[in-house]
Amino acid sequence: MKILFILFLVLFQAQINAAEVNIYSARKEALIKPILDEFTKETGINVNLVTGKADTLLKRLEVEGKNTPADILLTVDVARLVRAKEKGLFQVIDSAVLEQTIPEYYRDDENLWFGLSLRSRVIVYAPDRVKAEELTSYEDLADSKWKDSICIRSSSNVYNQSLVASMIAHSGLEKTEAWATALVNNFARSPKGGDRDQIKAVAVGVCDVAIVNNYYLAGMLVSSQDEQVTLAKKIKLFWPNQNAEGAHMNVSGAGILKPAKNKKEAIQLLEYLVSDKAQQWYAEANHEYSINSDIANSKILKSWGKFKADKLNLSLLGKYNADAVLLMDRAGWK
Repeated sequence: MKILFILFLVLFQAQINAAEVNIYSARKEALIKPILDEFTKETGINVNLVTGKADTLLKRLEVEGKNTPADILLTVDVARLVRAKEKGLFQVIDSAVLEQTIPEYYRDDENLWFGLSLRSRVIVYAPDRVKAEELTSYEDLADSKWKDSICIRSSSNVYNQSLVASMIAHSGLEKTEAWATALVNNFARSPKGGDRDQIKAVAVGVCDVAIVNNYYLAGMLVSSQDEQVTLAKKIKLFWPNQNAEGAHMNVSGAGILKPAKNKKEAIQLLEYLVSDKAQQWYAEANHEYSINSDIANSKILKSWGKFKADKLNLSLLGKYNADAVLLMDRAGWK
């Protein structure tokens, strides 16, 4: 009995001392859990994952305050990272690995959050109705020649808000509002649905052109559903603004929360997520671009060729988010 009791105490203490890290994530579980499981296998550090909408998680963190069990907040758009910073939720991350791996324009200037993977908001089009040489830039889509031709998600979508915020950063409020107003006049229908719905709308002829995140098209091309693949194959991708600042970029990214009880493990996890292995997984599984330019792209990403990416400091997307939302509302972008 004494031996059994001692064994019980050893096992109980081991459970108490077991290393862990807790994440609140706005990513869909299927798009992050596999690599977190690999991290656990390699390090022995358990990862407890809670998923939800970014705004819901932010509100939850505010309510929980210093009592939150979360160590890391992971989101799929820089605007939410900036919002978390403005609410004072993050603490400074001291990591040479993160600083050396991630370019300055894809991380916070105070090291409060870091980008982990990249995506671009691109133009897709129906090649049977639109020639590639007719396309040039986001700005050109406001031209009257695209009347009744464009599909896009609603103004409540944070990806669109960040695109507009980037245009404000580059061109100012006045020019961007004029662009947004003209763009709305070219909508083929009132905005509805997600990015896959915009791709489908182009494929079936509702519109000729759409603005979407690149990985949605890739996801449809490798889908297990034949209909998705058939629709996606009717579509071509175009890299906008290649003769200017480059295609708009955004990140999935993360920060360590101030009350984090497992800061050491949290830093270890973030460093793992920018490792070659994890970044290669992002490229292959999620069809996102690596934060490290030395990592090879997936077959589909390679098929789209090299492109010029906008190197705008992504903190500005959060800075101008509120301006973008108000501007889109004034422009009639529903």
